[in-house]
Amino acid sequence: MEAPLYPDFPLAPSTPPGGQPAFWVGPRHLAGDDRRLYDTVADTLAGLGWTSLTIVRGRHEPDEADEDRQVLRSTVLHISPDALGWAQWTLADEPFHLGDLPIAWQVSARTGNSSPLAAWSAYFTTGVPGEAICDFLVALDGRDQEAVSLADPELVLDAVAAHGWLRDIDQPQAAATDPTFTSHFSLGEVPPLIQDADPRALTTEPNEVGPPGWQAWAEPTLGTPFLWAASFAASVPHDLVAAFATSLTSTAPVLRRVLPEATRERLLRAPAT
Repeated sequence: MEAPLYPDFPLAPSTPPGGQPAFWVGPRHLAGDDRRLYDTVADTLAGLGWTSLTIVRGRHEPDEADEDRQVLRSTVLHISPDALGWAQWTLADEPFHLGDLPIAWQVSARTGNSSPLAAWSAYFTTGVPGEAICDFLVALDGRDQEAVSLADPELVLDAVAAHGWLRDIDQPQAAATDPTFTSHFSLGEVPPLIQDADPRALTTEPNEVGPPGWQAWAEPTLGTPFLWAASFAASVPHDLVAAFATSLTSTAPVLRRVLPEATRERLLRAPAT
């Protein structure tokens, strides 16, 4: 059973001058995104030297002041130095949903300059710990071939098992869960609209199951809304998924000011001083 590190310390003490109080919390997979998911990931991408482009679509009348412009949709696109990988903040751009949660970040990669199309995409909703997305992107940035798989699925399961997660009894080669059965990793059918250049994914009939991809999610209580969800197309390299899994399941605490309502009582926490 999980309990606060300091049960007598109030979870939401009076806010001191200068902002909300901060806590070191764990486990990471239940810690949420601190409502800073864009800033956390964008800062990492800036540090990696990725170029940031803001795309704004709206209506601008002649002689209209900038503050009166009607912005209909906007996205922020970050492009890797070799232009083979990109990350798109889609939350402000009418994103589709995954597990009934809006997609916040979409990360894609292509095999080379011969094609402008993505070989695969990975999707992360709100609530995904930003540290895990950052480590996924750092791993992507460090690869010589962004879109090529260099490992097998076992690497992902080994990564979560190393942090105490349990392999599924019925599917030990394809699924794992945390010891509280709240968060899950599963290799299986990919949800609709997940972009992948694998010909098998492109030609799958509605009643057929396409190539398997990794899915991850947190469901605080069975039957309740998800805390977060992530989906990886079938062609996403397993070593990149393993980087995400290693970070997500890490036992190292993370700094948070805003705790998820659904899991705040399950979090180990200590005030950051």
